[in-house]
Amino acid sequence: MKQVVQNYKSGELAVLDVPVPGCKPGGVLVRSAYSLISTGTELMKVSEAGMSMVGKARSRPDQVAKVMQSVATNGVPATYRKVMGKLDSYTPLGYSLCGVVEQVGVGVDDVKVGDLVACAGNEHALHAELNWVPKNLYTPVPDGLAPRHAAFGTVGSIALQGVRQGESRLGEVALVIGLGLIGQLVVQLLVASGVRVVGVDPDPVRCELAQRLGATSCGDPASAAVEVAVAELTGGHGVDQVYLAAGGGSNQPVELAARLCRDRGRVVDIGKCRLDLPWNAYYEKELDVRFSRSYGPGRYDPEYELQGRDYPIGYVRWTERRNLACFLDLLARGRVDVEPLVSHVADFDDAVETYQRLKDGDLKAVAVLFKYPRQVAEAQAPEVAVPAAPARRSPVRAATTPVRLAFVGAGNYATSMLLPHLAGRDGVELSTVVTTTALSAANAQRKFGFTEATTDLDAVLGDKSVDAVFVVTRHSSHAELTRRALLAGKAVFVEKPLALTEDELAGVLAAVEESGNDRIQVGFNRRFAPLLREAKQRFGARTGPASLRYLVNAGRLQHGSWYLQQGTEGSRFAGEGGHFIDTASWLLEADPVSVYAVAAPGTDDLQVVLRYPDGSTATISYVTTGAPGFPKETLDLVADGKVLRLDDFVRASLYTDGGAGRGRWVSSRLPKARDKGQNAELAAFVRAVRTGGPMPVPLESLVATTAATLAVRAGLAAGAPVTLARAR
Repeated sequence: MKQVVQNYKSGELAVLDVPVPGCKPGGVLVRSAYSLISTGTELMKVSEAGMSMVGKARSRPDQVAKVMQSVATNGVPATYRKVMGKLDSYTPLGYSLCGVVEQVGVGVDDVKVGDLVACAGNEHALHAELNWVPKNLYTPVPDGLAPRHAAFGTVGSIALQGVRQGESRLGEVALVIGLGLIGQLVVQLLVASGVRVVGVDPDPVRCELAQRLGATSCGDPASAAVEVAVAELTGGHGVDQVYLAAGGGSNQPVELAARLCRDRGRVVDIGKCRLDLPWNAYYEKELDVRFSRSYGPGRYDPEYELQGRDYPIGYVRWTERRNLACFLDLLARGRVDVEPLVSHVADFDDAVETYQRLKDGDLKAVAVLFKYPRQVAEAQAPEVAVPAAPARRSPVRAATTPVRLAFVGAGNYATSMLLPHLAGRDGVELSTVVTTTALSAANAQRKFGFTEATTDLDAVLGDKSVDAVFVVTRHSSHAELTRRALLAGKAVFVEKPLALTEDELAGVLAAVEESGNDRIQVGFNRRFAPLLREAKQRFGARTGPASLRYLVNAGRLQHGSWYLQQGTEGSRFAGEGGHFIDTASWLLEADPVSVYAVAAPGTDDLQVVLRYPDGSTATISYVTTGAPGFPKETLDLVADGKVLRLDDFVRASLYTDGGAGRGRWVSSRLPKARDKGQNAELAAFVRAVRTGGPMPVPLESLVATTAATLAVRAGLAAGAPVTLARAR
């Protein structure tokens, strides 16, 4: 299928062939009829992509701050790979469309194949021929409403939510600053509510349009006509509400709002304009400044948007979906008219030219629609020939047949920490990449040279030429995907964790038993880190029990991170803790026999004590409340008069008893960057798959580490140590 995409690094716009998205449970697959260009939001994104790297940084200081934190935690090279990987990727455009339901996912019973629906979301209602849309981000289109008008649903919901935030009342007077697409809709919604409206925009054509759609008066912000109109309508008191629907870097809108708003009036920000509030003006009138967050309650809540958990109507009257349905109802009843806003309808195939004309100013438009061809396509044929860059491999081939690898998942970790080490490696062929979203598969294929990109996992598992499957998806899917791949006879590399529950772990082991296939590696990469391996070798064999302390300065997660979805993705320690338990067990050359865990109240901080058969102990301090500038991982191993110290995979030191109370330091520093072992780990896995030799880590150790990680939760609940059964 075709989709409009943009490369944020180069600014390139393209209509790309990408795989058809799969129809996941809890949503529907929709074939687009019309999609709406947001001439404000989307053109701002298009313009940002055309900036220099410095310009991009200045426009997004929030992202710059994240990059600096990543440098402190992961080092410059890893951060550079991650940032450039994101920038040099195709990103989607669009978030408002109308289309026909082509396939219904499990758990959906409110629509059927062939129904017309309006869809929302910048990850789901894209400028693409087909989109998978979760339940709370679509709504049926009322009978008689034209599809081209229903495509305005999302943008209309944004305007509607802004009006709700203003709490307009019958007979009041409102000022709308900015008469672009959102502003024109706000004007109509206010008029439909019995509010008299004054509009402000420097474009006289837009002012005239707003007056035709119901505004009492409109004018240029620099014109005295606006102030005169406000004074006449309000008896000199000022408007009851101001709606900021403008963009740009001027502070004029907020200054005008303060001047023309009445005492204790409301100022609602809907657009993205400069908000350098003049303190005296806002303080003296005690103005109530409010923000309107997109389509309404539910926005940015993954449980609402992705998992379909609605808010009770008695507590939240107007959610995203209910706003969408309300706006469509207003359209169907003629209370709002979007036809006068349609400046241009372009064929979808002409999308790149249309964006360029808008960007260059050749096309003056309030609203532009893409019209899609009405052909019948095969939604069950997700594999397509996506244009790909040549595979970056050495011209010298290994003598043996290459190991053919398939990747399930192509997120940040896969594309920044795994695939760069595999693309171009002798004896490796990147066969197929599988993702649930079409564009991520196409991006991975283009950048790393996969032969195929698809959303069809079954096709990959049934492909006998695929030797190994990498599972690099969200934590909740690891165990099931691993189980299926093992039963299909594939070697499996699964990122941690292997499982989130004891039942999931049992399911993986049952698949091993049923298939006789134990070719599995979990991404516990620390034991492969060159610096740590050198330090262990220098430490030498132990004769007595050891004491190990591992401080993990994990830091706080950004709001909205899927790691915080503990109901589905497990706790942070369940997802990451296996790394540290595996490292401790590898250094102590044994699997733990008991686990004791204590949590700090009100935080995610944990103290985990592991006991080993020879009396050795390992204490893992997993903390999220430390200073962000402190190294993430520091480790001390003490035994037999020796101390090994690891400082965040940058420096390792060994203190030994030199006799007569004298000691000596043996210190090693990595010559380049922080290396946590991913490259060596992948090399060992590929070698094992190619030769048929033992896997890099015995299955018994992988199971023991996973069981110990899961035991932390049980220990916290019981408030007592948990004894671990032998792995196998």
